Amino acid sequence: MKRPLLLLSAVLALAALSGCDTFESRAKKKPEVLAALDPAAREKLRRGIIEIGNTTDMVYLALGQPDDEYETTSARGKEKTWIFNSYQQDYAGTVQTGYHRMLVYDPATKGYIVYFEPVYNNVYTERIEERIRITFQDGKVTVIEQPKPN
Repeated sequence: MKRPLLLLSAVLALAALSGCDTFESRAKKKPEVLAALDPAAREKLRRGIIEIGNTTDMVYLALGQPDDEYETTSARGKEKTWIFNSYQQDYAGTVQTGYHRMLVYDPATKGYIVYFEPVYNNVYTERIEERIRITFQDGKVTVIEQPKPN
C-alpha cells in the first residue's frame, strides 16, 4: 500500500514542478517588457510587488496569469479586473470508506478464515481565498485590493 502512494506522490510532485510559473519563465515570454524597465522596477516585479500605474504586462510578470478576469463598463469608462486566488486544502478528518477482505490460515482446521477490516481514508476540503484584486483602466493599474491581514 505504501509503495503506490509513494509512486503517486513522486509523480504528482514532478508534474507540479514541471509546470511551475516562475518570474523567470514569465520573463522569457515577455523579454521586451522586462528590458524596457529600470533595475529598481525589475526587482519589484521579481519580488511580486505591484504599484498603481503598472501595465498589464508588468502585473503579468510579477504575479502570473490571473485566476479570474472581469470587464466593467461604467461612466468612468471600461475597466478590467484581474483576480488572483490562493488554494489550500484543510484536513477534515478520517472517514470509513469500505472494507478490505483478509484471509488467515488456521492450522487447527487446516482452512482459511475470512474476515473484513474497515478501511479509513483522510478527507481534505478545498479552500479558495481571494489573494489580490487588481483593476486596470487604459492598460494601467488604478486599484489594488487585498484582504486585510488578521
